[in-house]
Amino acid sequence: MARFPTLIRALLSLLLVTQPVSVLASDRHSGLSIVDGDTIRVDGERIRLRSEGGPIDAPELRKAKCPLELFRAEAARDRLKALMAPNDFSIDRHGADRYGRTVAVIYAEGRDVGAILVREGHAKPWPTLRRADRPTWCSYDY
Repeated sequence: MARFPTLIRALLSLLLVTQPVSVLASDRHSGLSIVDGDTIRVDGERIRLRSEGGPIDAPELRKAKCPLELFRAEAARDRLKALMAPNDFSIDRHGADRYGRTVAVIYAEGRDVGAILVREGHAKPWPTLRRADRPTWCSYDY
């Protein structure tokens, strides 16, 4: 999906951002890279984030369905970068998903990163019932 003009992104940020998002200069810190708002890579291991409360979902960065989802995906990725920046994190593994990624709760400085993303609106709890219940990121009512 093509990048949207800066003006549109600026207008969306005025409407949606409730707190400042720190952006790091680099995606990589000692073997850590941020893939998107709910996936990281640590020393080559792909990890899908969850919270202590269960699976989470962040907006899609590479397959955004609308400009609003892309904006939210970039904000989620940037917030995850900021949370992981101190590089003091631990991984509580919970198996693997259907794509072979490790599913884990990540604790940065002792805090559940997935829960923080959900609490701040950068991710949603993943519904376990039906495909139709999956989160949508293209509406303003979330």
